[in-house]
Amino acid sequence: MDIAHVLRQHWVRWVAFGLAVLLLVLAAVVWGFYRKLDRNITEDTSAAAELRKYDRERPSSVAKGAQNILLIGSDSRAGKNKEYGRDGGTQRSDTTILLHVSRDRKHATAVSVPRDLMVTIPSCRGADGKRGNERLAQFNWAFESGGTACTVRTVEKMTNVRIDHYVVVDFEGFKKMVDAVGGVKVCVARPIDDKDAHLKLAAGSQKLDGEQALGYVRVRKTLGNGSDTDRIDRQQKFLAALVAKMSGNDVLYNPTKLYPVLDAATSALTTDPGLASLRDLYGMVRGVRSVPTENVRFLTVPREAYAADPNRDQLVQPDAERLFAQLRNDSPVRVDPSPSASPAPTASASASGSGRPDRTEAGREGAEAARGHDPAGAGGDVADTGRDAAHTGRDAAGTGNQDRYRGTTAADTGCPGS
Repeated sequence: MDIAHVLRQHWVRWVAFGLAVLLLVLAAVVWGFYRKLDRNITEDTSAAAELRKYDRERPSSVAKGAQNILLIGSDSRAGKNKEYGRDGGTQRSDTTILLHVSRDRKHATAVSVPRDLMVTIPSCRGADGKRGNERLAQFNWAFESGGTACTVRTVEKMTNVRIDHYVVVDFEGFKKMVDAVGGVKVCVARPIDDKDAHLKLAAGSQKLDGEQALGYVRVRKTLGNGSDTDRIDRQQKFLAALVAKMSGNDVLYNPTKLYPVLDAATSALTTDPGLASLRDLYGMVRGVRSVPTENVRFLTVPREAYAADPNRDQLVQPDAERLFAQLRNDSPVRVDPSPSASPAPTASASASGSGRPDRTEAGREGAEAARGHDPAGAGGDVADTGRDAAHTGRDAAGTGNQDRYRGTTAADTGCPGS
C-alpha cells in the first residue's frame, strides 16, 4: 500500500470538508446579517391602510417605471430625540423631500417642500381617530395632524404626482447614518456658534460627524439671515455631499464600512410595506446609485412670500405647475446654482394661484394659521413668526426660466478650489 497516496487522499478529503464547513459558516453569517438588517426596517402599515381608502382620488402614475418617493424628516422629541427640545406629544415634518427617480435611472430630482408653505390639507384622520376638515394651513401641519398618510395626500393634492413610496427618518437615525459613513465634508461659508443647535464650526471645509451634521442642517436663527430658505439650501447641499459620499467606492465596496452604513440606515427608517424589506430597499437604492452624481439634482418648490403673511410661503405659478408636470411626465429637471437662474419674485399672487388675495373661508383660516393662530390648538410654528420678514423673496421663489430652476447637484459639493 502506498502510504503517501493514502495520506494525500485523507488530506484532500479533510481540506474539502473544511472548506464546506467554512462555506456553511459564512453562509450562516451572511444570512444572519441579512436577517438583522431586514428586521431593522420598521413597516408602517397604518399609513398604507389609510392611503388605500383614498386610492380612487389619488393621482394615477403617468410615467410607468419611474419612482416618486416622499422622504420625511420627523422632528419628534420622543425617546433619544428629547435632547433637541420638549416633547409636546406631537411631531412635525421638519424636512420633506419629493424624490423622483427617472424610469431610465439616469436622472434623480429631489424637491424640497418648505414646512411654512401654505397648502390645502385634505380631511385626514388624526391619532385620536377623528377626522379634521380640509383646510389651508402650513405644510408641516399635515404631518402633525394626520401623520405620514396625510402628508402623502397633501403632496399629491399639491403636485398631482402619485407617491409610490414613503420613508420617515428621525433625528437619531440621521445622526447614525452620517457617523456610519465616517462623516461628511461640507463648505461652511462663515463661522457658526449656535448653542441651541449644539454647533460650533469655523469657516471653510469641515468634516461633520452625526451630531454636528444634525445641527448644521437644522440651525437657522444664528446663521445667514435667519430664514428657512438658508436652512433648506444647507440641507440640500449637505444631502448632495452625503449622496456623493455614499456613492463612492470607499463605502460601497468596503464591507467593513458598508455593513455599519446599512445597519444605521435600516434601523433609522420607517417605510411603506413596499420598501419594508432589505431586498426592496436595496432595489430602490441601486436605482439611485446608478444615477450619475451630476444628474442628482436638488431644488425647492417655486415659492414666494404668502400674500396674507410674508412670514409664510406660497407657490409661484405657473413655475410650480411646470415643475410638477416635469416630474409627472418624467422629464429631466435642470438646475443652476446661480441666483440669475431665478426671476424676480412677485408678491401679488395668492395661495390659490389666481393673482388675487384669497378671501374664501379657507383663505381666512389660512391667514390665521400663517399669523401663528393654530385652528386646532396643536402648537404649530407660532414662535417662528418674524423670522423671515426681511427675506420675502425667499428663493427668488426657487423658480427658473423655461429651462432651469435654482438648485444644486450631488457633484457640486465642497468649497470652491478644494
